[in-house]
Amino acid sequence: MNWIERIFEGTLWNSRFVIILAVIGSLLAGFAIFYMATVDVVYLVSHMLHYADADMTAEARKALHDSTVSHIVEVVDGYLLATVMLIFSLGLYELFISDIDQAHGSKASSKILVINNLDDLKSRLAKVILMILIVTLFEEALNMHLSTPLDLVYLGASIALVALALYLSHAAEHGAGHAAGKEEGEAEAEPEKHDH
Repeated sequence: MNWIERIFEGTLWNSRFVIILAVIGSLLAGFAIFYMATVDVVYLVSHMLHYADADMTAEARKALHDSTVSHIVEVVDGYLLATVMLIFSLGLYELFISDIDQAHGSKASSKILVINNLDDLKSRLAKVILMILIVTLFEEALNMHLSTPLDLVYLGASIALVALALYLSHAAEHGAGHAAGKEEGEAEAEPEKHDH
């Protein structure tokens, strides 16, 4: 029966390699979004070359300015979404398959791409998703027509809620870091107590 157990456990353990499909799929989706956002930037720049035309009216220039700002926000949104897919792909690979040696060994590597556990992956994704939501709100605010005083109240309330979300995410991050540092300090202090 031992050999059946070994075969079953080996098969069960190696089944984690199915995550490769999600890693490759997320990478391809991220690359596709990077490509689309970059094409949008190229078209945006080509349209902006006409901004200084002498025969353009003030109204046309204002319309071009407003649409350009809106498109820039869309591009930022696209790049942030592509970044989410990239972080998700790297995180899945590190959690289920193997550590990425270049990410851990190099001092130049970004700490955001080093994923130690599922909570790391969730917190990094949550930060980028929060940024996407903020950019989306900004895009909607640019296109919003304030017709009543209540619309202005809604806009102000949404800005206040975004500020609160940013504050809470920042406080949670630093609170967790401070707690971890405190536990580490207590662990180092304990052996010193026993020595005396």
